[in-house]
Amino acid sequence: MKWDALRLVAVMGIATAIITGCDNSDGGSSPRPSVTSPTSSRESVPAQSPKALAAEEVKSAVERRISAVEEEFGSGVHSPCSTSSSKLFTAKCQAAADATSGAAGLALREIDGRAGFATLTSTARRLQTAAQQYDQLGCATGPTAAGTRHACLAPAAVIAQGLDDLRDGANLGLAGK
Repeated sequence: MKWDALRLVAVMGIATAIITGCDNSDGGSSPRPSVTSPTSSRESVPAQSPKALAAEEVKSAVERRISAVEEEFGSGVHSPCSTSSSKLFTAKCQAAADATSGAAGLALREIDGRAGFATLTSTARRLQTAAQQYDQLGCATGPTAAGTRHACLAPAAVIAQGLDDLRDGANLGLAGK
């Protein structure tokens, strides 16, 4: 009985939406612009500001590098630096750390002197710091000391997530954040 009442309400709601949404019997014109509007499509697209063009340039350059590193090493749980990866304490993770740090360095060079990239700046610096820590701890040499292995987990996790975070930072740069 309860389901029948709910079904009836749903059907009535859909029917009402169809009837009122599709009926243009009042003779008024449609509020939607015509597909064959005489105005040029170029007139409807606002010109981008120099700041927006710069942000798009940065995002494009960073995205190319991110994609190349991601294709070679993966990212997130597919990264050799993922804390669940068997390659965490190997040269493969060190290579991924170096490549991710390189992408972060590119991002910092691209945004140098430009305003509106706070998130990308902090993310790139955090990634470079994590890559340095991973290297300084000797994580790629398969450390046997439990303390060292444990200390390697935090920078490795940052590195594994780094490409996604860089991409998010570049996207936020388009919004001036």
